[in-house]
Amino acid sequence: MILADKIIKLRKKNGWSQEELAEKMKVSRQAVSKWEGAQTIPDLEKILQLGKLFDVTTDYLLKDELEEEEFTDNVMDLVLRRVTMAEANEYIKWRREASVKIAAATFLCILSPIPLLLLGAATETQKKLQEGVALGIGLGVLLILVAVAVGIYIFCDYRNAPYRFLEEEPFDTEYGVRGMVKEKQKEFSKTYVKHNIIGTSLCIVSPVSLFSVMSYEDSFLLVAMLAVTMLLAGIGVVFLITGGVRFASFQRLLKEGSFTEEEKRKDKVKESVGTIYWLTATAVYLGWSFATDNWKITWIIWPVAGVLFAMVMVLLNLLVDRKEKDKN
Repeated sequence: MILADKIIKLRKKNGWSQEELAEKMKVSRQAVSKWEGAQTIPDLEKILQLGKLFDVTTDYLLKDELEEEEFTDNVMDLVLRRVTMAEANEYIKWRREASVKIAAATFLCILSPIPLLLLGAATETQKKLQEGVALGIGLGVLLILVAVAVGIYIFCDYRNAPYRFLEEEPFDTEYGVRGMVKEKQKEFSKTYVKHNIIGTSLCIVSPVSLFSVMSYEDSFLLVAMLAVTMLLAGIGVVFLITGGVRFASFQRLLKEGSFTEEEKRKDKVKESVGTIYWLTATAVYLGWSFATDNWKITWIIWPVAGVLFAMVMVLLNLLVDRKEKDKN
C-alpha cells in the first residue's frame, strides 16, 4: 500500500475531510488532495507530523510493504496537549462569566428591532411624529444595540483565545481533572435543568400575548404585543444561554455530548448555515420593509423564519448524518 492510500485510509478512519486534515497539518486542501492522489509526496517534516497526528510510525507511512498499521507508544503524549487542573478551573470560571456576557449580547440583538417596530407603528396613530424621524431613531437604536452586542461577542472571542485549542485540537487531561470536572458538572446539573425548563417555557408561551390581540385592528397594539413576545422570548433565551454555556464547558473538557469529534464536525456545519440563514432573513426583512414601507406587516418574517429554521436544521442533520455514513 503506497503512502497516498495510507493517508486516505487514516484520514477516513478518523472521520476527517480533506479540509479538516489540511487545517490540522497547516497546509491547503489542494496539498492534501495531491498527497492522496499520489501527485506529490509530503516532505520529511510533514511525514513526521502525519505520524504524530495519526499515531502511527513513520516506517508504516514510508514502507509500501507494510500493510498493517504500526502504532507508536509515546506519540499521544507528543500530539495531545494536556489540560492541567489550574487550566480546567480557569476555563470553567471564564465560561461562567462568558455565559452572562453572551446571554446579554444575544438579548440586545433580540430587543434591537423593538424600538424601530414601535416607532414605525406609532407614526400611524401619532400624526405629530414624522415617519422619517421615527425611522431614523429606530434604526439608530437598532444599530447601537447591535454594535454593543457585537463588541461583547468580539471581547468574549478574544478572552476565549487561550482555550481555543479545546475546540480545534485533540487534547487530554491530567490526572484528577476529569474527576473534578465531573463533580462540578454534577453540582450544576440541577441549575442547568431549571434554566432549560424556564427558558423553554418562556419561549413557548411568548407568542400568547400576540395571539390574544390578533383579532384587533389596532396596528400599534399588535406591534406592542409583538414587542412583548420578543421580550419574553429574549428572557427565555438568556436562561437557555447562561445554563447552556456553563454546562457545555464541562462537556467540552470531558469530550461528551455535542463535543465528541463527530458532533464537533456537525456543529461547524450548523453554525455556518445558521449564520447565513439569519443574515438572509434580516436582509429580506429590511429589504421588504423599506420597499413597501409596511412595517406593521413585514414583522411576520420573523415567526415564519423561526419555524422554517427548525425545518432547515432537521434537514441539515439528516444530510450531515448521511455524509458521515458515506465517509465510513
